[in-house]
Amino acid sequence: MYMGRDYPAGEKYFKDRLRSSFLKNAHLTDESEIEKKIQLAEHVVRELEAMYKLKKYRTLKQRYYEPLEKD
Repeated sequence: MYMGRDYPAGEKYFKDRLRSSFLKNAHLTDESEIEKKIQLAEHVVRELEAMYKLKKYRTLKQRYYEPLEKD
């Protein structure tokens, strides 16, 4: 839920999507299927972290570097 703090569509949207994902997979009992879903969730977290870092990088670059002049 911490990752949803800076989500572009808003924290409420992120929490609602997260909750629906958990409820959709609540019926799983097979350990291999659960492990697949956990790996998918970890991948999504890494993608969100990459998105946030890119956003931060672009903001810092825009704030502290002058734009290059195009000839």
